[in-house]
Amino acid sequence: MSLLVLSATDVDAIASTLSPEELQLLMAKVFLRVSNPSGKAPISVPPRIVFPTANHTALFMPARIGPPSLSSDDISSPQGTVHQESAHPTVGSTAVKVVCVPKRADSSGLPATTLVLDEASGGVRAVVNARKLTALRNAAGSLLSTSLVGPPSPSTIVAFGAGQQIEAHLDLHIRHFPSINHCSIANRTLNARARSLQDKLSSKFAEVKFDLLSSDPSQQGQDRTPDTIEKAIKLADIIICATSSTAPLFPSAWVKAGTHVILIGSYTPTMREVDTALVLRALPEELSGQESPRSPGCPVLLVDSREACLHEGGELIDAQVPSEQMTELGELIPQDKDGILDIQSYERLLSSSRMSSDAKDDFVGPITMFKSVGIGLQDVAIASAIVDKALSFGETIGTHIVDYDKCW
Repeated sequence: MSLLVLSATDVDAIASTLSPEELQLLMAKVFLRVSNPSGKAPISVPPRIVFPTANHTALFMPARIGPPSLSSDDISSPQGTVHQESAHPTVGSTAVKVVCVPKRADSSGLPATTLVLDEASGGVRAVVNARKLTALRNAAGSLLSTSLVGPPSPSTIVAFGAGQQIEAHLDLHIRHFPSINHCSIANRTLNARARSLQDKLSSKFAEVKFDLLSSDPSQQGQDRTPDTIEKAIKLADIIICATSSTAPLFPSAWVKAGTHVILIGSYTPTMREVDTALVLRALPEELSGQESPRSPGCPVLLVDSREACLHEGGELIDAQVPSEQMTELGELIPQDKDGILDIQSYERLLSSSRMSSDAKDDFVGPITMFKSVGIGLQDVAIASAIVDKALSFGETIGTHIVDYDKCW
């Protein structure tokens, strides 16, 4: 049995070949299974194992997605066009993600590796550098939320943070929505990392204007004031928050009705990126039989997992949001009789009309919100898709160790 090793450079090269549409479809399949665990595609996410050490905290996170697999062959055609899933049964995916959280922050991201197992032998099929894959899978899930309940033709984004999460989120959203022409990146300080991100995105998306704003007016030499951020937020169609803040980043009164707010930074009960007032604007009112969470003007609070967000979503805990007022992302994904994603219905769903973003002077009306704390199955899906895509290129990418497990 051979072993494939994919470095960070290999993963970047492979990920660049996957379109936003492919990635959000991949996450649609994952979230459908999370919300429909009793279907014919079993899942398993055991509790993570945590080992604290003197210099870091090591986390071991196993997970499995049962048949049918989420291989790249099921995602798209070579041209990146979504098509019906293969009718042939395929194997599932099992992986173990190992992440080390350093005691001190590392601007290059968290050291992370995912081991993808071979379904037939149980041996290790691939070792994948996962330093950037967490950001990619989170961004793909967030893009899916925007496509399902966000404004249909967003033009402006405000993003809080300047790390890999924000880079991946902006990259996928701008590539998917050609209507986006203005992006404001708000970071606590205008440091080298923030400026580097602005330069990188400006170079990649020349048609989009990128502003860099500081959320800390006490900075020495600061030429940006808080009202600059206020103005940016009031114009935003999409707001993305990827910080570890323990206090709201901005007040609800700055957010216009119809804005889609994405919260992926906070993951403990003590963290919060927005205030309770904003969360309450996303809570659904009692729906009539003709309405759904995707009806124009209808507020909706999407989550990746009710159970996880009830225990880890600081903003939702503060607002005392009951589980019945949360809608899991997977509950919006159409499925067939076997609990598998119905691709034709999915495509129709994405092409149907969504909430309008014309409420320019309404700052108290309904919004849509997606709160994500992360799901282990996303790691299995993205790592397996990267491995499948790499193998489709033959031996031109990655390191292939022949007879890795051969006994002489």
